[in-house]
Amino acid sequence: MIGRKACLGILAMALASPAVAQDRRVEIGGNVGWTFSDGVTFDGVIAPGDGAIYDGIGPKDSMSWGLDIGYFVTPSVQIGGLFTQQMSKMEVTGTRTVEVGDWSVNNYHGFVSYHTGDFDSRVRAYFLIGLGATQYGSVPFTALGQTFETGGETQFSGTFGVGVKVYSQGAFGMRLGARWTPTYIKSDEEGWWCDPYWGCYVVGDAQYSNQFELSGGIILRF
Repeated sequence: MIGRKACLGILAMALASPAVAQDRRVEIGGNVGWTFSDGVTFDGVIAPGDGAIYDGIGPKDSMSWGLDIGYFVTPSVQIGGLFTQQMSKMEVTGTRTVEVGDWSVNNYHGFVSYHTGDFDSRVRAYFLIGLGATQYGSVPFTALGQTFETGGETQFSGTFGVGVKVYSQGAFGMRLGARWTPTYIKSDEEGWWCDPYWGCYVVGDAQYSNQFELSGGIILRF
């Protein structure tokens, strides 16, 4: 016969196993969406080919996708990393708009997010903040009968997001979210500022390229 201590041990494990199964702290997610983008401006230049004046450059609004992984360090706070790619085209704007060529914009961010509700709630809202870099890929294009390629560039960026997660009884869930990613590009000289203590110095007007992403996707918890 099974002893009393053995029975108590089996009962304790049986009662504890559902709790262990529910304690899924790691999440892997994938999403697709649409990103609204803007670029930066510069002093107008006259193109020799068409005579138009161009004074802006940036990515075109387009489809995007992403992957992320996170770990709940507390029932409400998650830390992790994310990657997103906007499959866009480079546009130059001015008196007319011209598509230069295919342009991929990649984001790499570490993040911290806060989730509302209990850890085992079926529906949870979240707020996200992250820091990292945005990589602008090179763009091949043809002009005046010759083929050229722009250089790529990587810049520091932050990201801020909100959304909602809906979990099933098992390991799967769904997510809807919105995210804003401003990327510092350059500063234009705005003029001089003089102070009786600090003296005179040049002040600049910072320009950022912004991405506004709306997306939906799936979550795997384990």
